[in-house]
Amino acid sequence: MSKVLYIKANVKPEGQSRTFKVSDKFIEEYKLQNPEDEIVTLDLYEENIDFLKGEDLAAVFGPKNDESRNHPILKYAYQFAEADKYVVAAPMWNLNIPAILKAYIDYVSVTGITFKYTANGPVGLCEGKKAVHIVSRGGEYSEGPAAMFEMGDRYLRTIFAFFGITDFTTISADKVDVIGEDVEAIVENAIKKAQATAREF
Repeated sequence: MSKVLYIKANVKPEGQSRTFKVSDKFIEEYKLQNPEDEIVTLDLYEENIDFLKGEDLAAVFGPKNDESRNHPILKYAYQFAEADKYVVAAPMWNLNIPAILKAYIDYVSVTGITFKYTANGPVGLCEGKKAVHIVSRGGEYSEGPAAMFEMGDRYLRTIFAFFGITDFTTISADKVDVIGEDVEAIVENAIKKAQATAREF
């Protein structure tokens, strides 16, 4: 049995987020294919994820012990490390990911839990796992001239690889804010891709 961590990062409520329309269908299909797996949903806005503060740094960079799992910050890093698969639902905001998702990444980027330092540099502690990033974007950022401006998916792919997770798939709904585009069809095509991916995830 696998544990799936479903990380949601969009302030829009259910039913209004095009990203969540796709990611929720991914989860539905995954449940059908893997009824025994555990899915943990982590809505970052409901969790009230905040930016790291000075008093948090000692715990993040200091030694870990049995009580570390109950720390209000470190508990997220342990939860992340103990998952087998990750589904990140986060739209593009201003060419990047929502700030709350970056704050969450800072929560889980903890030495001794998701990565470690060695004589040869940092090594990820989450090897052998897989991730999917589901994203909606206003323009065409998957290819073409604007692709060079895309920073969000690129960052997630890089930081997950830093943790040792290199099996990383992106499902995007591009051009959802371009006038004249059939947005409903774009989202539906992304849903079909998500469902197909979920069957093999």
